[in-house]
Amino acid sequence: MSGNIKALPLVITVIVLVGGVIAYRTWISKTSESPAIVQAAVPVSTAPTVRRDMPVVLEGLGNVLPALSVTVHTQVDGQLKQVFFQEGEEVKAGQPLAQIDPRSFQAALDQAVAKKASDEAQLTNARRDAKRYQALLKEDFVSHQQMDTTLALVAQLEAAVQGDVAAIENAKVTLGYTNIASPIAGRAGIRQIDPGNIVHVTDASGLVTVSQMKPIAVLFSLPEDSVPHIVKALQAGPVPVAAFTRDGKEKLDEGRLILLDNQIDQSTGMVRLKAELPNDEGLLWPGQFVIARLLQETHHQALAVPVTALLHGQSGAFVWVVGADGIVDNRMVEAGQVADGMVEILKGLSADEIVVTAGQYRLQKGITVTQDKGSAQQPASGPHP
Repeated sequence: MSGNIKALPLVITVIVLVGGVIAYRTWISKTSESPAIVQAAVPVSTAPTVRRDMPVVLEGLGNVLPALSVTVHTQVDGQLKQVFFQEGEEVKAGQPLAQIDPRSFQAALDQAVAKKASDEAQLTNARRDAKRYQALLKEDFVSHQQMDTTLALVAQLEAAVQGDVAAIENAKVTLGYTNIASPIAGRAGIRQIDPGNIVHVTDASGLVTVSQMKPIAVLFSLPEDSVPHIVKALQAGPVPVAAFTRDGKEKLDEGRLILLDNQIDQSTGMVRLKAELPNDEGLLWPGQFVIARLLQETHHQALAVPVTALLHGQSGAFVWVVGADGIVDNRMVEAGQVADGMVEILKGLSADEIVVTAGQYRLQKGITVTQDKGSAQQPASGPHP
């Protein structure tokens, strides 16, 4: 009896161990039969690859220049009597700008006219004497010497009258210099001298500067490697050039290339170019710095995606591509030109594929995504630089 009592703890221990093993196996079985946790789909914005014209643009820093600029100087010395323009005013070619006191120059003209009248009177008298002497010479009432002297006087007075005519024309021109007119159409600048002051031909500053701003010019530089491409573009026809603000965000005007300089600056390896722009809205101003974008050529029907889809990693440029099953994969690509928020894809994508444009930071290869409503619309595009 005592032996059975001593074996009782051992039996209880064995029963507990067997029950624990059975409970553990039951828990493992239920755990293995439970469903796996499914990762939620990641919401992203997407866009399709599209076919569109992509411009090949060359960009350089430029400086705006007036098409024509003239510093108006006086051509005679005198007192500035009147000014007929307002600073900053648009003036026409030939429009009066100022007047120099004309009285002394008018007097010189009157004197030249009087001198001509005097010489003409003497010439008339000398011609009459010559006519009378010719009749008397036939009757030997005058000598040949007297006749020759009279004819010489006639020739002398004829030359004097011709000199008087020239003096009158010179006096008229000089008098005309007292009325100063604009030589070109353009905008008047700051007046350099006020009425009442004495002006001189040798004054360095002049009266005012008139600058033609419609059309206007932009002078810019590009690397020498671009010269062959620009030459080919010029041979094909007019080459468009657009002027943008220095941050490149706002387009100010668009015109055409009119000059490729005949030499390359060896110290910088740059070539200068000049473009002419209509400037109808007056947004370009002489001395202004702009970004000049020259349209070298256009890649027609190129494959493109939004620039926000293009990412850069250690191996190069890549995009996230959404498959038909909604699973994403990263794809290495070769990018080309950028224009209007789109980037040209030279290699790595095909038409009608869907790329992720926003939300890429949460993506990993093989993850399922959901596309935002309306995110796969094609951005607006255009072929201009």
